[in-house]
Amino acid sequence: MEDLMHSFFLVKEKQYRKLFLAGLINGVGDRFSQVATLTLLLQLTGSGFAVGVTMALRLLPFLIFGPFGGRLADRYSRKTLLVVTDLARIAFALSFLLVHTRQDIWIIYVSSFILASGEAIYAPTRKATLPLLISRKQLVKVNSMEQVLVGIVLIGGAFAGGVVSYFFGPDLTFWLNGFSFLAAAWLISTIQFINPTRHHEDPNTKKERLSLSLKNVILLSIPLQIILLCEILVPFVNGIDNVLISVYAVEIFHLDNVGVGTFYGALGIGLMASFSIANRINKHYLLIGLSCLFFEGCMMIFLSHAYSTLFAVMIFCSSAFFSGIGNACLDTVLMREIPEQHQGMMFALMASLSNTLLGLSMLIAGGSLDVISPRLLGFLGGTSLLCISVFLIMTYLIRKSKEVSSQDETI
Repeated sequence: MEDLMHSFFLVKEKQYRKLFLAGLINGVGDRFSQVATLTLLLQLTGSGFAVGVTMALRLLPFLIFGPFGGRLADRYSRKTLLVVTDLARIAFALSFLLVHTRQDIWIIYVSSFILASGEAIYAPTRKATLPLLISRKQLVKVNSMEQVLVGIVLIGGAFAGGVVSYFFGPDLTFWLNGFSFLAAAWLISTIQFINPTRHHEDPNTKKERLSLSLKNVILLSIPLQIILLCEILVPFVNGIDNVLISVYAVEIFHLDNVGVGTFYGALGIGLMASFSIANRINKHYLLIGLSCLFFEGCMMIFLSHAYSTLFAVMIFCSSAFFSGIGNACLDTVLMREIPEQHQGMMFALMASLSNTLLGLSMLIAGGSLDVISPRLLGFLGGTSLLCISVFLIMTYLIRKSKEVSSQDETI
């Protein structure tokens, strides 16, 4: 009976269902366009450098516009921001239709940067919108559904995008991406917030609320400090993982593009499967989230010693399974610990920080492959993640123990 209730979560949560479908349409459309864009770049230039520049341009805006987007999300209507951001990106999504020669590549660079800038505003605003759509007790369930969303996009978006681009050409994928922004904007415009508390508050309450700065919120919360430290350390390992997916597929298992798609599909399956466990968790979110990092590290180490394609697929699936559970738990902690009026800025700062460090890590990992083997790099990455998880767990337990002792002495 409990499984049946979990299965109908999206049916029961009507307003979140609209946001989920908008994210699904948006995500698949973006994946369609990304596959077609990278293919088009390779066809026009024959160089991986252009691909690297485009990927870098997708990360840079998070550093520049992320905090700005967070400030907007905390000051203005989040629904309006989401709708406007989607509509504003339609023209730039369609601008790729104008690219026909090497001389037109600048259009890809400019539009990719602007589209990513929109995402830098959209992503933290969307995450900060979640607590306004559901009750507090449903946070872990909705955060686990967000991992399912990523999984579906990974499986359907990249694979289907490649098929559509191959059989019908890249132009159709660009049209579909533009339409996806329009459809997502329409869906979001119909959402009704069930928890719009900040729009109906007493002026004195508002002054008191604003007096508690984001800095003070972080200083007063040990879980937030641990998660912030996690967001600084973990992206360095995630960058290694991202680079090695393609390297394992092409150079280690000799599966070429089919292997890349298969491994990403395995990640998607793992993320979708994580919902079955994550939505049942109702306590110890932080410790469970940090423990999942430990198991992810184990999977990276196992993968560095895998010689069977089937075993590698199972490891990728398992790694994403733990990642989905961990992400759902840590996001739930954030939404519980951060006051609603600061969530936009906090999510934006964390996205800016993690994406910047992720890009730096990918750059270092790519350069390291000229010196060490992919398997050794994967082993080092997994070992690092094990150490990080143990360090964070011990730090949290020690800090929490000191806090309890201090409270006992005060009493």
